[in-house]
Amino acid sequence: MYDQLRHDYLSCAGHKTLHTPNMDRLAAMGVRFANTYVQSPVCGASRMSFYTGRYVSSHGAAWNNFPLKVGEQTLGDHLRKLGVDSWLIGKTHMKADAEGMARLGISTDSVIGARVSECGFDIFERDDGLWAEGPDGFYDEKRSPYNEYLNSKGYEGGNPWHDYANSADEDGQMASGWFMRHASFIKPHWPYIVPAPYHNMYGHNQIQPVNRHPSEQKDPHPVYAQFQNNAAGQAFSRDEVRETVIPAYMGLIKQCAGQLGRLLDCLETSGRMEDTMIVLTSDHGDYMGDHWLGEKDLFHEPSVKVPLIIYDPTADATRGTTVEALVEAIDLAPTFVEVMGGDVPENILEGRSLMPFLRGEKPADWREFAISEYDYSATPMCANLGLKPKDARLFMVATERYTFMHSEGGFRPMLLIGMSIRAN
Repeated sequence: MYDQLRHDYLSCAGHKTLHTPNMDRLAAMGVRFANTYVQSPVCGASRMSFYTGRYVSSHGAAWNNFPLKVGEQTLGDHLRKLGVDSWLIGKTHMKADAEGMARLGISTDSVIGARVSECGFDIFERDDGLWAEGPDGFYDEKRSPYNEYLNSKGYEGGNPWHDYANSADEDGQMASGWFMRHASFIKPHWPYIVPAPYHNMYGHNQIQPVNRHPSEQKDPHPVYAQFQNNAAGQAFSRDEVRETVIPAYMGLIKQCAGQLGRLLDCLETSGRMEDTMIVLTSDHGDYMGDHWLGEKDLFHEPSVKVPLIIYDPTADATRGTTVEALVEAIDLAPTFVEVMGGDVPENILEGRSLMPFLRGEKPADWREFAISEYDYSATPMCANLGLKPKDARLFMVATERYTFMHSEGGFRPMLLIGMSIRAN
């Protein structure tokens, strides 16, 4: 699961200048799902939907580091019943429901407690932060051993992960990619700081044309206007920002593709490709100036659609095919349950298994729309609009042609058609 990788920034998805041979290699071996929607266009809430197979309104972890309720079952819980271990590596935005665990007497020192604290997973190595700590202490209470590993390799300081990977030296001063000042190593999440040789592979003449129109700035929906006018929206509305950041973003994706190739080569030479299912996806996209916006947050395709490629070693009949059906991120959990021979608990998992598509079938009753939700109560945009937290919520219904957005708080809805926005 890449972080903030747009659905259309792969050459197999039609990008004209960014060549991603190993993503394409995986797509040629498997099935690419061209219309995959996440259940929230923000990292933590999206990941919790991937993990639980449930909509945000069901699992309740609607923002980064919002606790996942202690009773929620995740991939680890469902697959462990089938004799399958589930390990987590890297970034996750998980926060334990400490109050719920205490109420039920679940100790974090127990095996069950340790797994409940980590989304039902066993942890190989976890690191949630671009910044290790802030004014109130460490962001991730369970600190990753990665900084200690970097120290052992000669990288000095208390947070060499930030100092050497996510920052740059500017005239003797530490400059990070925060606030769009520099073109990260979070692959391809900002800050957009790229290691050699990927830093100068692309130029401004290789970026795709921006997808926006002046009409989108005329009497915009109040919520849409807030995101147009926040720091990211204002920055990415400037051509010079796009011309600096997007080549860096492309370089990071090129690095991702190179590292994926190393993994695929290892699996092939070891013979494990024959018994390994591989899923490539992302937690959300990145506007990159499209629709006068930066970052993610709202429901245009650059933000809420993600790449999804599934390689199944047993699915010979569908290799190299593309599925156009509407797919949701929550479909992966029931897919894994079915792959491992389990019965999908439809009373818990709200997605549907994608195995019929991998077998070359299309269910007659497949969904006609996809759902996504966004709780922006923790953002300055909520305060600017004078909203109570319960009213700072957005809901999306997307069909093959239209995307409809409902806004709580008494605002009018929005209808997105292609690159324009119509307010009803």
